[in-house]
Amino acid sequence: MTLQDMFNIAVALSGFLGGWWVKTIWESLKDLQKTDKDLAEKVSQMEVLVAGQYIRRDEFDRTATAIFVKLDKIYDRLESKVDK
Repeated sequence: MTLQDMFNIAVALSGFLGGWWVKTIWESLKDLQKTDKDLAEKVSQMEVLVAGQYIRRDEFDRTATAIFVKLDKIYDRLESKVDK
């Protein structure tokens, strides 16, 4: 076997291994891009879900009014206690 034959085999082997490595990296990149796209879609759906469940202003006002009425009743009872 001559030096040229050994060089050709080494180049062919390194080309084969390099091509296999690039193909593996390319497939992994494609899988990651697909996963990223799926996750971005899920996050987008989650944002819509979260944004749609805020309390409305009138519900908040009714709840706050009810709380303050109860607090006023508690305050009035404390003020009317005999053993202050």
